[in-house]
Amino acid sequence: MTLAGYGCDVLVIGGGVVGLATAHALREARPGLAVTVLEKEAAPALHQTGRNSGVIHSGVYYRPGSRKARFAVSGSAELVKFCAEHGIPHATPGKLIVATEPDELPRLHELAQRARRNGVPVRELGPAQIAEYEPAVAGIAALRVESTGQCDFAAVARQLARLVDLRTGAEVVAVDRRVGRGVAVRTRRGEVLRARALVNCAGLHSDRIARLAGDDPGLRIVPFRGEFYRLRAERASLVRGLVYPVPDPAFPFLGVHLTAGLDGEVHIGPNAVPALAREGYDWRTVGARELADELAYPGVWRMARRHWRYGAGELRRSLSKRAFTAAVRRLLPGITERDLLPSPAGVRAQAVLPDGSLADDFEIAEAPHTVHVLNAPSPAATACLPIGREVATRLLDGPGLA
Repeated sequence: MTLAGYGCDVLVIGGGVVGLATAHALREARPGLAVTVLEKEAAPALHQTGRNSGVIHSGVYYRPGSRKARFAVSGSAELVKFCAEHGIPHATPGKLIVATEPDELPRLHELAQRARRNGVPVRELGPAQIAEYEPAVAGIAALRVESTGQCDFAAVARQLARLVDLRTGAEVVAVDRRVGRGVAVRTRRGEVLRARALVNCAGLHSDRIARLAGDDPGLRIVPFRGEFYRLRAERASLVRGLVYPVPDPAFPFLGVHLTAGLDGEVHIGPNAVPALAREGYDWRTVGARELADELAYPGVWRMARRHWRYGAGELRRSLSKRAFTAAVRRLLPGITERDLLPSPAGVRAQAVLPDGSLADDFEIAEAPHTVHVLNAPSPAATACLPIGREVATRLLDGPGLA
C-alpha cells in the first residue's frame, strides 16, 4: 500500500518500451504496488521505440557475458511469446549476415564464434546457399541466424501501456529527492507528483534526468540519426527477408541493411550521422541549447577525433543519395537510385564516455530511491522485458521500497 503523502510508490520517467516494461515488471513482482509512468508526449513510443526497423535481435553481435548478450538472447524469446499471447504482429524469418569482400571473412568467422558463445545457433553459408535464401543478394559467405524475428515495437509498447498506469503530456522539468522523504517531480504543466522511488527510463533524455536528480551520470547522450530508404513496390521482391552486412567491430552500429518488413515494404538503412537535436529527425531540426551542451562535452570531441573517417563516410551517404545507393549495391547490386524512396528516420540515444569511447553495454546506475537506465540503444527494444525485470529487482531490493 502507498505510504501517506505519496501519490504512488514508483514514478517511471519515459513511456518507451523500456519504461513501460519496467513498470510492468514492478507490478508483476509486487502486486498492489502503485506505479505511474510519465511520458512527455501525447502517446507512448513516439521516439526510439516507434522509429526502428522492427527487428527482434537474437544476440549474435554482443560481447559474451554482457548485459546486451544475455538480455537479447533471453529477451528475444520472451518478446516473441509476449507478441503471440497478445495478438501483436510478429514473425521469425531469420536473417543473413553477408560478407561481400575477402577481408570481411575473418570478422564473419569471429562473429560466428561469438554467436555460439552467446548460445545463438548459426550456420555458415557459401554463395550458392546465400542464393537459395536471397537470389538477388551478392556475397561470398554468410551466417544464417534462424532465431532473428520481427515485430511492431510500437504495438508492444501500446499493449504494455494497457497493463500499467500511463500519464501522457507529463514532461518532467524538475526532480527533488531527499533522504527519507522519497522523490518529488514537477512537470512542465506545473503538476507536482510524489513517490517513494523513481526510475529514469528517459532514453534520449536519460542523462539530463539524472542530472536533474542531482546525480552525475558519468556519460553524455549523443543523438545519432539513422536515415532509411524503402524500395519501390515494384522492386520489393528483390529482398525476401533480413540481410545485414558484416559490422565494423569498432562501431556499435550494424551498417546499412535490408529488411523485408511485416508491412510488405523493404526498408533499407540506416546510416548513422550526428543529429542536431535529441529528437532531430532531419537536418532542419536544430536544438540550439542541446547542441551547445553537447559540443561543450570533451568526450564528443575525443569521439570525433577517434571516428572521423567512419563519420565522414556516414555523412557523405546522408548528403548523397548516389553514395547511399553505392553502399546498398554491395549487398543488392541490382538496384538503382530510382529504386530508393525516402522513409522516416530514427534517432539513437548513444552514450559517450568522457574519454570519447562509446558505451558498449546497457548502463544502469543506482542512487538513493532511484535507478537510472542511462544507455539503452539497440537491442534494448528486443531486451525490454529482461531489462525491466533487472531494474525492478534493483529497485525492490533497495531500501526505498523495502
